[in-house]
Amino acid sequence: MTTAPPSDARTPGATGRPSPAPLPPAPGGSSPRTDPVVRALAVLLVINALGNGLFLTVSTLWFTHGLGYSASKVGLALTVAGLCGILASFPAGRAADRYGAKPALVALHLAQAVAMAGFAVARSYPAFLLLACTVTAGSRANSTVRSTLYAHSLPATTRTPALGLLRAVNNVGIGAGAALGTTVVALGHTGAYQAAIMINAATFLLALIPLRTVPAHLAPAPAAAAADDEHRGKRPASALRDGPYLAVTALNAIVNMLYVVLEVALPLWLVNYTHAPRPLVGTLLVLNTTLVVALQVRATRHTGDLPTAARSFRTGGLLTALACATAATAAHHNPTAATAILLTAVLLLTLGEVTSQAGSWTLGYALAPDHAQGAYQGVFQTGVSVTQALGPVVVTALVLPHGTAGWCTLAAIFAVAALAMPAVSRRAERRWAPMPPAGTRTGP
Repeated sequence: MTTAPPSDARTPGATGRPSPAPLPPAPGGSSPRTDPVVRALAVLLVINALGNGLFLTVSTLWFTHGLGYSASKVGLALTVAGLCGILASFPAGRAADRYGAKPALVALHLAQAVAMAGFAVARSYPAFLLLACTVTAGSRANSTVRSTLYAHSLPATTRTPALGLLRAVNNVGIGAGAALGTTVVALGHTGAYQAAIMINAATFLLALIPLRTVPAHLAPAPAAAAADDEHRGKRPASALRDGPYLAVTALNAIVNMLYVVLEVALPLWLVNYTHAPRPLVGTLLVLNTTLVVALQVRATRHTGDLPTAARSFRTGGLLTALACATAATAAHHNPTAATAILLTAVLLLTLGEVTSQAGSWTLGYALAPDHAQGAYQGVFQTGVSVTQALGPVVVTALVLPHGTAGWCTLAAIFAVAALAMPAVSRRAERRWAPMPPAGTRTGP
């Protein structure tokens, strides 16, 4: 149910390109479940996700009832913060390339811990706005740097299933944190809310403990990348100028709007436009989280190279489109039928989520040059940030007011993006084609 990493991480696949600089091997050919590096990353994620789930559950009520800000002021702050998040991903990736993903992640966790703790006492609206921008920008930068860390520290032979496992672990942590947050909401005391905020701040610091055991690895130096260019097609000077990769990023960002459908569109649709019981909102989110935990690792089994990854992405996008079309019909039925329809829609949406994510991980990593994974992951994460910032506006202003027609239009957008990915990824892959030897004729 979460868009936090490693759902945003991208797993490399086989592209025929030379391997990056030596990565730490999986001990004894171990599986991801027994690999000590994966275990350390899993502990890091579950600690951080526990705090995130707790914060997501209590934050809105704390901002409005605890700090006393109106819903409009909170909405404005979160909108501005979302725009800041868009700007954070790319420079974070560049920093990870230059200084290493591990030091960059340590710096981000320290900054996020301080900013999060500030939410417990932010009685000034300018201070609240600054904290919101810092926390959101830090979150998006964290996703990029963590994605780069996966590229640098996970062996290629086990990276895909490892990221599926990490995403499942992340969802377990989010769910546990949300359950703890429910208790805080039930208590309703100011002290309980402040304690929850401080616990979340502490998780950023506690997560640094397992990070110490993750091997620090830097991507190949630019000199090595330049030498490789003797045998490979000319790389773009910058990730921002790599048109084929930007196209893949845009299609991935569109399909990533499925999270906005799950977390914003479906709850509003259920409450305002259908006869389904309101408590079903929580059930839908729990169903999604449970299915992601159960299915994400399995969904990574057939995404080891670019063609299969693109097909997996296409399947996931089409399932997401079908979920939207299914949800649209819930408005025309009695409570029992509407409930069944919405449960079916979330089932389809979750299948689309795990399938498209498994494919996008391979696409995002494998189409990036090894020496600049941070910058390219920054571009990929920027696309996700745009979706998170603008997606709620799209679904609330352009989809829900138009009912069935709005849902069908959204379904068509998902379907077009999904169907386009195989051809676009093939074009992106061809830019890595070997350059012919000097003097070789390439045409008549």
